[in-house]
Amino acid sequence: MQTVTLNNGVEMPALGLGVFQTPPDETKAAVTAALELGYRHIDTAAAYGNEREVGQAIRDSGVPRDDIFIETKIWISDYGYDETLHGFEKSAAKLGIDRIDLLILHQALPSDFERTIAAYRALEKLLADGRVRAIGVSNFMVDHLTALLDATSVVPAVNQLEIHPYFQQRAVLDFDDEQGILNQAWSPIGGITFYPGYGEHRKSLLEDPAVQAIAKTHDKSPAQVLLRWGVQQGRSVIPKSTKRERIAENLDVFDFELTADELTAFDALETGRRGGPEPENVTLAAYGRAIPEA
Repeated sequence: MQTVTLNNGVEMPALGLGVFQTPPDETKAAVTAALELGYRHIDTAAAYGNEREVGQAIRDSGVPRDDIFIETKIWISDYGYDETLHGFEKSAAKLGIDRIDLLILHQALPSDFERTIAAYRALEKLLADGRVRAIGVSNFMVDHLTALLDATSVVPAVNQLEIHPYFQQRAVLDFDDEQGILNQAWSPIGGITFYPGYGEHRKSLLEDPAVQAIAKTHDKSPAQVLLRWGVQQGRSVIPKSTKRERIAENLDVFDFELTADELTAFDALETGRRGGPEPENVTLAAYGRAIPEA
């Protein structure tokens, strides 16, 4: 497994299993399969409602805890200094661990950024106390990052973003690179592009002729070359699947390289169309919901 080094020296597997929208009753089996197949990085979130099942799968796997990199996220409803400290306690208890490897803020909450700042300062406290090994953010745009950096002292280790060839967010990626923030891709194979919420533009990136042609050249699947596009450029990728064969397939991306022309072909697929929610539209009124106690 290829690793990436975070800006505080922590090593993280470059590819992990994501469990976004994985029902709790399917999560344990998916994580179990991933660990059996060689995954050592699991990405979850308080808002996913499946941290408990992730933790159970890890405990039952027989893989030493120190060999598994566990990442989770604080939801906006738990922003604020004391609230975020408690959010950590809830997540850690559900996961059944004392220390979280990477803890990040799930959204920027632009409508109440002071609460966002307070939440991040709580992450800094948890980092200083050794309760987490690294801290970061998710879905933060350049203006959010600039405001955060101006108000806090620890540069985020990671910014988890929607990144796939149809939506590349190059301005954010470039800013993160300048600041030493690792870009981590959610929906790295463009799954969000064929969700119903994508509207009239809904289509599968996996069926794009350019992607399929490159996959055929390498005798790989479209998903594999899309993941390779991410890791080859130094990003972390966290594809999601509940099917064992797909979980195995997604891990098999470290034995080939895309050419410069192929990377350029992927880059040319940019549409500028976001699949996830607009960061500026994320408010407590629209998206807030209570995160249950452990």
